[in-house]
Amino acid sequence: MHVDLTTLYFLAIGTLLASCGMTLWEHRTHPMRSRELKILAAGYATLAIGCAVAPLRHDLPGVTGSALSNLIIVIGYLLILHGVASLSNRQYRAGSIGMLVLLALAWAVGGTRGQEAMWSYVSAFPIAVACGMTSRELLRCDGMKGMQSRHIAAIVSGAHALFYAARAFVLPGLVALYGQRMLLVVGKITIYEGVLYSVVLPMTLLRLVRDEAHGQLLKQSQTDYLTGLGNRRWFFEQGARVIRDGEASRPVSLLAFDLDQFKAINDRYGHDTGDEVLKSFGDVARSVLGRDAILARIGGEEFAALLPRRDSVRGKEVGEAIVRRFADTVSHRKNGVEIRATVSIGLAQSTSETLTLADLLAAADQALYSAKSLGGNRVEVAQTAARLGSSDDDEVASRRRRAV
Repeated sequence: MHVDLTTLYFLAIGTLLASCGMTLWEHRTHPMRSRELKILAAGYATLAIGCAVAPLRHDLPGVTGSALSNLIIVIGYLLILHGVASLSNRQYRAGSIGMLVLLALAWAVGGTRGQEAMWSYVSAFPIAVACGMTSRELLRCDGMKGMQSRHIAAIVSGAHALFYAARAFVLPGLVALYGQRMLLVVGKITIYEGVLYSVVLPMTLLRLVRDEAHGQLLKQSQTDYLTGLGNRRWFFEQGARVIRDGEASRPVSLLAFDLDQFKAINDRYGHDTGDEVLKSFGDVARSVLGRDAILARIGGEEFAALLPRRDSVRGKEVGEAIVRRFADTVSHRKNGVEIRATVSIGLAQSTSETLTLADLLAAADQALYSAKSLGGNRVEVAQTAARLGSSDDDEVASRRRRAV
């Protein structure tokens, strides 16, 4: 079936407008990315306008039609670049303006004599650059690492860039070898490829935004809202994974924390002050433990940290550092009265008897009770880790005792 260029242009315009509509609709359900999605939708709409002007370019005098269509299309690609770059809080305003100025000057210098060469070859170069930079921005998007849709979008944009680079640098040689009919063949291929691009890229970018939103919701469900640390559910999931994956064959230590006299602080100074103390402890513990530790607030004033590849000696050193830093640096004032807060820590190291995370936590909890009974503000190490009959962390939690 014969399909002329005008029909292909209408097909490209339709797919671009559909992508624009879907992206605009999507921005309502993703308010955090509303601005970026609006920019992308504007890019698709601008490309559609450029494609609509392209078949009519010969109806305008001189090079006006071709230059106008090319500039509008390039603006569309630059808007897509700007939308993708905005996902990482980057922008290319100065570079985009400079590219458009240079392209307009090239059309003015080329004039009527160079119109065909500009349209067939030179006009493809800025498109290749914009798409190549879009692909690079997708690969640089640190906040979306690990998302498969990011790689697909980068490949689609990169392939589009390579296609237009070939139009700029390879097509002139093919026309010299096979004649002007190559321009018609490549023109149709360009529209077909453009239709594919206008469908796949918007869909993958929408999937990327959805994956990011899903990841944020998942993170929120695993994060303690007050301290920004992991919550109880996250701690048990991550800790069980560490032990299940064989990390427990090497030393693994667990620190159980409980803030001393915390109920008295809440009762006397109010919950706002208590919340500040909790946040302060989270900051201190996080700074001392580093990134390798699995640190979480598991309830109230109780925290826990799993330390892979650290024995009880190193674990106690870390625990004592937290005790000192929290007692020395955390100070609050309420109505001119200074409030001091301390923490008690129980430490347990994995053994052949501690087969589950619940066992390890129960042993650390016993040591924590000893630290509280000795006056608090100290670290106590579990002597033995008696294995409990149940591995359910809620049952273990019901056995936990706290000295006020």
